[in-house]
Amino acid sequence: MEVLDVLNLGEIAHYFSKMAMFPVFDVAYYIVSILYLKYEPGAVEVSRKSPVASWLCAMLYCFGSYILADIMLGVSPIDYFHNNSHILLASAVWYLVFFCPLNLFYKCVAFLPVKLVLVAMKEVVRTRKIAAGVHHAQHAYHHGWLIMVITGYVKGSGVALMSNFEQLLRGVWKPETNEVLKMSFPTKASLYGAILFTLQEAQLLPVSKSTLICFFTLFMATTKVFMTARHSHGSPFALIESWLCHLLFGSPLGSEDDHDHHHSAPAAASTPFSPSKTKEELSEGTRKRKPKKAE
Repeated sequence: MEVLDVLNLGEIAHYFSKMAMFPVFDVAYYIVSILYLKYEPGAVEVSRKSPVASWLCAMLYCFGSYILADIMLGVSPIDYFHNNSHILLASAVWYLVFFCPLNLFYKCVAFLPVKLVLVAMKEVVRTRKIAAGVHHAQHAYHHGWLIMVITGYVKGSGVALMSNFEQLLRGVWKPETNEVLKMSFPTKASLYGAILFTLQEAQLLPVSKSTLICFFTLFMATTKVFMTARHSHGSPFALIESWLCHLLFGSPLGSEDDHDHHHSAPAAASTPFSPSKTKEELSEGTRKRKPKKAE
Protein backbone atom coordinates (compact mmCIF):
# COMPACT_ATOMS: atom_id res chain seq x y z
CA MET A 1 0.00 0.00 0.00
CA GLU A 2 3.04 2.28 0.34
CA VAL A 3 3.39 2.29 -3.44
CA LEU A 4 -0.20 3.53 -3.75
CA ASP A 5 0.55 6.30 -1.30
CA VAL A 6 3.65 7.39 -3.21
CA LEU A 7 1.76 7.50 -6.50
CA ASN A 8 -1.23 9.14 -4.79
CA LEU A 9 -3.41 6.39 -6.24
CA GLY A 10 -5.27 5.99 -2.98
CA GLU A 11 -6.64 9.52 -3.19
CA ILE A 12 -7.48 9.10 -6.88
CA ALA A 13 -9.29 5.84 -6.17
CA HIS A 14 -11.24 7.46 -3.34
CA TYR A 15 -12.33 10.32 -5.58
CA PHE A 16 -13.26 7.89 -8.36
CA SER A 17 -15.32 5.71 -6.02
CA LYS A 18 -17.31 8.77 -4.86
CA MET A 19 -17.93 10.15 -8.33
CA ALA A 20 -21.63 10.57 -9.15
CA MET A 21 -23.08 8.24 -11.78
CA PHE A 22 -26.16 10.31 -12.60
CA PRO A 23 -26.74 11.54 -15.20
CA VAL A 24 -23.71 11.03 -17.49
CA PHE A 25 -22.71 7.46 -16.66
CA ASP A 26 -26.32 6.34 -16.22
CA VAL A 27 -27.19 7.70 -19.67
CA ALA A 28 -24.32 5.70 -21.15
CA TYR A 29 -25.58 2.61 -19.31
CA TYR A 30 -29.09 3.08 -20.71
CA ILE A 31 -27.85 3.71 -24.25
CA VAL A 32 -25.69 0.59 -24.39
CA SER A 33 -28.34 -1.57 -22.71
CA ILE A 34 -31.05 -0.48 -25.16
CA LEU A 35 -28.65 -0.86 -28.08
CA TYR A 36 -28.26 -4.49 -27.07
CA LEU A 37 -32.05 -4.80 -26.97
CA LYS A 38 -32.30 -3.46 -30.52
CA TYR A 39 -29.73 -6.04 -31.63
CA GLU A 40 -32.05 -8.85 -30.51
CA PRO A 41 -33.80 -10.63 -33.42
CA GLY A 42 -37.32 -9.29 -33.82
CA ALA A 43 -36.87 -6.39 -31.38
CA VAL A 44 -37.42 -3.75 -34.07
CA GLU A 45 -40.60 -5.48 -35.27
CA VAL A 46 -41.91 -5.64 -31.71
CA SER A 47 -41.27 -1.92 -31.25
CA ARG A 48 -43.47 -1.21 -34.28
CA LYS A 49 -46.24 -3.67 -33.47
CA SER A 50 -46.31 -3.23 -29.69
CA PRO A 51 -44.43 -0.18 -28.37
CA VAL A 52 -45.59 -0.96 -24.83
CA ALA A 53 -43.96 -4.41 -24.89
CA SER A 54 -40.80 -2.88 -26.36
CA TRP A 55 -40.73 -0.21 -23.64
CA LEU A 56 -41.17 -2.84 -20.91
CA CYS A 57 -38.27 -4.82 -22.36
CA ALA A 58 -36.16 -1.67 -22.38
CA MET A 59 -36.98 -1.01 -18.73
CA LEU A 60 -35.93 -4.57 -17.89
CA TYR A 61 -32.66 -4.06 -19.74
CA CYS A 62 -32.02 -0.89 -17.76
CA PHE A 63 -33.41 -1.84 -14.33
CA GLY A 64 -33.65 -5.64 -14.32
CA SER A 65 -30.82 -5.97 -11.81
CA TYR A 66 -32.60 -3.71 -9.30
CA ILE A 67 -35.89 -5.59 -9.72
CA LEU A 68 -34.32 -9.02 -9.20
CA ALA A 69 -32.18 -7.88 -6.25
CA ASP A 70 -35.20 -6.26 -4.57
CA ILE A 71 -37.20 -9.48 -4.92
CA MET A 72 -34.34 -11.44 -3.33
CA LEU A 73 -34.04 -9.00 -0.42
CA GLY A 74 -37.78 -8.87 0.24
CA VAL A 75 -38.33 -5.39 -1.18
CA SER A 76 -41.10 -4.47 -3.61
CA PRO A 77 -39.88 -5.21 -7.17
CA ILE A 78 -41.29 -1.89 -8.36
CA ASP A 79 -39.52 0.09 -5.66
CA TYR A 80 -36.86 1.47 -8.03
CA PHE A 81 -39.53 2.89 -10.34
CA HIS A 82 -40.16 5.74 -7.92
CA ASN A 83 -36.99 7.33 -9.36
CA ASN A 84 -38.84 9.41 -11.93
CA SER A 85 -35.73 11.03 -13.39
CA HIS A 86 -34.15 7.64 -14.16
CA ILE A 87 -37.34 6.26 -15.71
CA LEU A 88 -37.83 9.33 -17.88
CA LEU A 89 -34.20 9.31 -18.96
CA ALA A 90 -34.26 5.61 -19.88
CA SER A 91 -37.58 6.08 -21.69
CA ALA A 92 -36.15 8.98 -23.70
CA VAL A 93 -33.16 6.84 -24.70
CA TRP A 94 -35.49 3.98 -25.72
CA TYR A 95 -37.55 6.31 -27.90
CA LEU A 96 -34.50 7.81 -29.59
CA VAL A 97 -32.87 4.43 -30.25
CA PHE A 98 -35.99 2.92 -31.82
CA PHE A 99 -37.93 5.86 -33.26
CA CYS A 100 -35.53 8.72 -33.99
CA PRO A 101 -36.12 10.02 -37.55
CA LEU A 102 -33.72 8.55 -40.10
CA ASN A 103 -32.29 6.41 -37.30
CA LEU A 104 -29.87 9.26 -36.60
CA PHE A 105 -29.48 8.69 -32.88
CA TYR A 106 -28.78 4.99 -33.35
CA LYS A 107 -26.22 5.69 -36.07
CA CYS A 108 -24.42 8.14 -33.79
CA VAL A 109 -24.22 5.92 -30.71
CA ALA A 110 -23.51 2.76 -32.75
CA PHE A 111 -20.52 4.41 -34.46
CA LEU A 112 -17.71 2.25 -33.12
CA PRO A 113 -15.49 4.91 -31.43
CA VAL A 114 -18.54 6.40 -29.69
CA LYS A 115 -19.84 2.98 -28.74
CA LEU A 116 -16.51 1.98 -27.17
CA VAL A 117 -16.61 5.03 -24.91
CA LEU A 118 -20.20 4.24 -23.90
CA VAL A 119 -19.32 0.59 -23.22
CA ALA A 120 -16.46 1.66 -20.93
CA MET A 121 -18.80 4.02 -19.07
CA LYS A 122 -21.36 1.24 -18.65
CA GLU A 123 -18.75 -0.92 -16.92
CA VAL A 124 -18.15 1.90 -14.43
CA VAL A 125 -21.83 1.67 -13.48
CA ARG A 126 -21.74 -2.13 -13.39
CA THR A 127 -18.90 -2.16 -10.88
CA ARG A 128 -20.69 0.37 -8.68
CA LYS A 129 -23.82 -1.79 -8.76
CA ILE A 130 -21.90 -4.89 -7.71
CA ALA A 131 -20.27 -3.04 -4.81
CA ALA A 132 -23.58 -1.47 -3.78
CA GLY A 133 -25.36 -4.83 -3.91
CA VAL A 134 -22.77 -6.48 -1.68
CA HIS A 135 -22.84 -3.54 0.74
CA HIS A 136 -26.64 -3.56 0.90
CA ALA A 137 -26.74 -7.30 1.61
CA GLN A 138 -24.02 -6.92 4.23
CA HIS A 139 -26.19 -4.49 6.17
CA ALA A 140 -29.19 -6.83 6.01
CA TYR A 141 -27.26 -10.08 6.63
CA HIS A 142 -24.05 -9.20 8.47
CA HIS A 143 -22.38 -12.60 8.15
CA GLY A 144 -24.29 -13.96 5.17
CA TRP A 145 -21.41 -14.18 2.74
CA LEU A 146 -23.35 -16.26 0.23
CA ILE A 147 -26.22 -13.75 0.27
CA MET A 148 -23.74 -10.93 -0.26
CA VAL A 149 -22.18 -12.70 -3.24
CA ILE A 150 -25.54 -13.53 -4.81
CA THR A 151 -26.87 -10.00 -4.37
CA GLY A 152 -23.75 -8.42 -5.87
CA TYR A 153 -23.84 -10.96 -8.68
CA VAL A 154 -27.48 -10.16 -9.47
CA LYS A 155 -26.85 -6.42 -9.35
CA GLY A 156 -23.99 -6.74 -11.83
CA SER A 157 -25.56 -9.25 -14.19
CA GLY A 158 -28.60 -7.12 -14.87
CA VAL A 159 -31.18 -8.43 -17.30
CA ALA A 160 -28.99 -11.36 -18.34
CA LEU A 161 -30.41 -13.48 -15.51
CA MET A 162 -33.94 -12.41 -16.53
CA SER A 163 -33.37 -12.95 -20.24
CA ASN A 164 -35.96 -15.69 -20.58
CA PHE A 165 -38.64 -13.53 -18.97
CA GLU A 166 -37.66 -10.57 -21.14
CA GLN A 167 -37.87 -12.78 -24.23
CA LEU A 168 -41.42 -13.78 -23.31
CA LEU A 169 -42.41 -10.11 -23.45
CA ARG A 170 -41.22 -10.14 -27.05
CA GLY A 171 -43.02 -13.40 -27.80
CA VAL A 172 -39.84 -15.48 -27.85
CA TRP A 173 -39.05 -18.61 -25.86
CA LYS A 174 -35.43 -19.78 -25.92
CA PRO A 175 -34.68 -21.74 -22.75
CA GLU A 176 -31.29 -22.74 -24.14
CA THR A 177 -30.16 -19.10 -23.75
CA ASN A 178 -30.45 -19.32 -19.96
CA GLU A 179 -27.57 -17.23 -18.66
CA VAL A 180 -26.95 -19.58 -15.74
CA LEU A 181 -26.33 -22.45 -18.16
CA LYS A 182 -24.16 -20.43 -20.53
CA MET A 183 -22.60 -17.51 -18.76
CA SER A 184 -21.30 -14.63 -20.84
CA PHE A 185 -18.23 -12.67 -19.79
CA PRO A 186 -20.15 -9.87 -17.99
CA THR A 187 -22.10 -12.45 -15.99
CA LYS A 188 -18.97 -14.35 -14.97
CA ALA A 189 -17.12 -11.15 -14.17
CA SER A 190 -20.03 -9.97 -12.04
CA LEU A 191 -19.85 -13.20 -10.05
CA TYR A 192 -16.09 -12.93 -9.52
CA GLY A 193 -16.44 -9.25 -8.68
CA ALA A 194 -19.16 -10.02 -6.13
CA ILE A 195 -16.83 -12.53 -4.48
CA LEU A 196 -14.02 -9.96 -4.29
CA PHE A 197 -16.26 -7.26 -2.83
CA THR A 198 -17.68 -9.75 -0.33
CA LEU A 199 -14.17 -10.64 0.82
CA GLN A 200 -13.41 -6.94 1.13
CA GLU A 201 -16.57 -6.29 3.18
CA ALA A 202 -15.62 -9.23 5.41
CA GLN A 203 -12.17 -7.65 5.84
CA LEU A 204 -10.49 -10.72 4.36
CA LEU A 205 -9.07 -8.78 1.42
CA PRO A 206 -6.30 -6.35 2.44
CA VAL A 207 -7.38 -3.51 0.17
CA SER A 208 -9.68 -0.55 0.58
CA LYS A 209 -13.10 -0.57 -1.07
CA SER A 210 -12.31 2.50 -3.17
CA THR A 211 -9.12 0.90 -4.50
CA LEU A 212 -10.95 -2.32 -5.33
CA ILE A 213 -13.66 -0.37 -7.14
CA CYS A 214 -11.04 1.53 -9.13
CA PHE A 215 -9.03 -1.51 -10.21
CA PHE A 216 -12.03 -3.75 -10.92
CA THR A 217 -13.59 -0.98 -13.01
CA LEU A 218 -10.35 -0.62 -14.94
CA PHE A 219 -10.28 -4.36 -15.62
CA MET A 220 -13.93 -4.49 -16.69
CA ALA A 221 -13.79 -1.41 -18.91
CA THR A 222 -10.55 -2.43 -20.62
CA THR A 223 -11.72 -5.98 -21.25
CA LYS A 224 -15.15 -5.02 -22.52
CA VAL A 225 -13.80 -2.31 -24.83
CA PHE A 226 -11.30 -4.78 -26.29
CA MET A 227 -13.96 -7.46 -26.75
CA THR A 228 -16.42 -5.01 -28.32
CA ALA A 229 -13.81 -3.66 -30.71
CA ARG A 230 -12.85 -7.20 -31.75
CA HIS A 231 -16.45 -8.49 -31.82
CA SER A 232 -15.19 -11.21 -29.51
CA HIS A 233 -17.48 -13.38 -27.39
CA GLY A 234 -14.75 -15.36 -25.65
CA SER A 235 -13.87 -15.09 -22.00
CA PRO A 236 -10.47 -14.15 -20.58
CA PHE A 237 -11.26 -16.61 -17.79
CA ALA A 238 -11.65 -19.57 -20.18
CA LEU A 239 -8.18 -21.05 -19.70
CA ILE A 240 -8.27 -20.86 -15.90
CA GLU A 241 -11.84 -22.18 -15.80
CA SER A 242 -10.91 -25.13 -18.04
CA TRP A 243 -7.97 -26.02 -15.83
CA LEU A 244 -9.98 -25.73 -12.60
CA CYS A 245 -12.87 -27.70 -14.11
CA HIS A 246 -10.48 -30.47 -15.09
CA LEU A 247 -8.83 -30.40 -11.66
CA LEU A 248 -12.00 -30.31 -9.55
CA PHE A 249 -14.59 -32.09 -11.66
CA GLY A 250 -12.53 -34.42 -13.82
CA SER A 251 -13.37 -32.90 -17.18
CA PRO A 252 -12.42 -29.74 -19.06
CA LEU A 253 -14.84 -26.91 -19.40
CA GLY A 254 -15.03 -27.54 -23.12
CA SER A 255 -15.71 -25.11 -25.90
CA GLU A 256 -18.18 -22.61 -24.65
CA ASP A 257 -20.41 -20.75 -27.01
CA ASP A 258 -19.97 -17.49 -25.16
CA HIS A 259 -22.82 -16.03 -27.05
CA ASP A 260 -23.38 -12.93 -24.97
CA HIS A 261 -26.36 -11.99 -27.05
CA HIS A 262 -26.08 -8.38 -25.96
CA HIS A 263 -23.04 -7.69 -28.08
CA SER A 264 -23.81 -8.29 -31.76
CA ALA A 265 -25.54 -5.69 -33.91
CA PRO A 266 -27.76 -6.77 -36.82
CA ALA A 267 -26.85 -5.67 -40.32
CA ALA A 268 -30.14 -3.86 -40.70
CA ALA A 269 -29.05 -1.29 -38.15
CA SER A 270 -25.31 -1.24 -38.80
CA THR A 271 -23.57 1.89 -39.95
CA PRO A 272 -21.14 2.36 -42.85
CA PHE A 273 -18.39 2.66 -40.26
CA SER A 274 -19.01 -0.73 -38.68
CA PRO A 275 -16.20 -3.32 -38.85
CA SER A 276 -16.60 -6.80 -40.34
CA LYS A 277 -19.97 -8.36 -39.63
CA THR A 278 -20.47 -11.11 -37.07
CA LYS A 279 -22.47 -14.29 -37.62
CA GLU A 280 -25.53 -12.70 -36.04
CA GLU A 281 -25.20 -9.67 -38.31
CA LEU A 282 -24.96 -11.84 -41.44
CA SER A 283 -27.95 -13.96 -40.49
CA GLU A 284 -29.98 -10.85 -39.72
CA GLY A 285 -28.97 -9.36 -43.07
CA THR A 286 -30.10 -12.51 -44.87
CA ARG A 287 -33.44 -12.33 -43.11
CA LYS A 288 -33.86 -8.71 -44.12
CA ARG A 289 -33.21 -9.49 -47.80
CA LYS A 290 -36.04 -12.01 -47.99
CA PRO A 291 -39.12 -10.70 -49.86
CA LYS A 292 -41.17 -9.95 -46.80
CA LYS A 293 -43.15 -6.88 -46.04
CA ALA A 294 -41.01 -3.96 -44.99
CA GLU A 295 -40.66 -3.00 -41.33
